[in-house]
Order: sequence, then C-alpha cells, then structure tokens
Amino acid sequence: MKVKVDQEKCIGCGTCELMCSQCFQLENGKAQVIADDCSGADCDIQDVIDSCPVEAISIEKE
Repeated sequence: MKVKVDQEKCIGCGTCELMCSQCFQLENGKAQVIADDCSGADCDIQDVIDSCPVEAISIEKE
C-alpha cells in the first residue's frame, strides 16, 4: 500500500500532519507523504484519509 497526496486538491490545511506526523508534513504549503509505507505508523491511515476536507489523500494498491 502506498499513500498519495493529490497536490492539485491539497489546500495545505495541515489536518493530516496533525493526525499523523510520522507520515505527513507540510512543505511549501502542501502536504507531502514522508513515509513510503504508512502501515507501521501509530495512526489509523483511513481516519486521516476520511478527515481530509478536500479528499486529497488516497491509497494506491501496489
């Protein structure tokens, strides 16, 4: 599983970074995925995806 942020949709609100700083950080006003595989993080990645107000975060099946 690979987590992806759609840079076109992202508004830089920081919700994902607040919920899971192990996987996300804001860079140049947009969220970036900083962990290749978020499955080992202390957060529930589905909660983070569901909390994105513009639905910019998704999971790609590999």
